[in-house]
Amino acid sequence: MKIALLGYGKMGKVIENIALERGHQIVLKKGSSDSFDGLLDADVAIDFSVPNSAVGHISECLNHNIPVISGTTGWLENYDEMVNLCQEKNGSFIYGSNFSLGVNIFFELNNYLAKMMKNLKDYNVSMEEIHHLQKLDAPSGTAISLAKGIIENTDYTDWTLDNASTNEIYIDAKRIENIPGTHSVFYDSKVDQIEIKHTAHSREGFALGSVIAAEWLLGKKGFFTMKDVLGI
Repeated sequence: MKIALLGYGKMGKVIENIALERGHQIVLKKGSSDSFDGLLDADVAIDFSVPNSAVGHISECLNHNIPVISGTTGWLENYDEMVNLCQEKNGSFIYGSNFSLGVNIFFELNNYLAKMMKNLKDYNVSMEEIHHLQKLDAPSGTAISLAKGIIENTDYTDWTLDNASTNEIYIDAKRIENIPGTHSVFYDSKVDQIEIKHTAHSREGFALGSVIAAEWLLGKKGFFTMKDVLGI
C-alpha cells in the first residue's frame, strides 16, 4: 500500500515507521510548507497535521479520489462540510478524534457507564485530560468525544472549560511536557467516586490505529469511524 503522510511532525514520523514495518511505502511526506506532489501516487492518505491545515488536506484528497484518514482535531466546525464532500465525491473518509485501539474501547466503556449512571442523581460527572505542550486545541478531541458520549446517554446537555452549571460537564484541560495523552472521567457523590481512565504511554498506539484504519479503508466508499474499523 502506498501512503501519503499529510503532516510530518512527530506523529507523522511515528506513523511512517509503523507503516514501513507493516510493509507499506511512503510516497509523500508533506510538511506545512510542502506541496501535494506525490499525492496522486498514493493508495491512501493519513492526515495528522494542525487544525488550520486539516480541511484543506481532506478536501484535496476527496477531490482527487484518494481515500483519507484524519486524526487531526480542532477543525470540527467544518466536520459536516467534509462529510458532505465525501458523499458528493463518492469518496472514502475516516475521521477519528483518537485512533488508539484502547481509547476506542474506552469510548464504549464510557458510553456504557453513562447509561448506568443516568438515573443516579447524587453523582456529578467531570473530566480531566492531560496532553503535551505542543497540543494546540483544548479540550482534546478525545475529551470532546467522551463528553458527547455522556451527553447522548444522560441528562447532561453540554461541556465547559469554566465553572459548570447543573447540566454541564466540567473538563479540566492540562498541558504538561511529555504527556502523550491521559483522559479520566469522574462520577462524584458525597460518599464515593467512580473513575475510569485511559493513559497513553507513547504515540505508537495512535499511529498503529491510523495505519490499521488505512488498511481497512482500501476498497470501501463512504464516511466511517473507528467503530466501523473495529466492528464495535
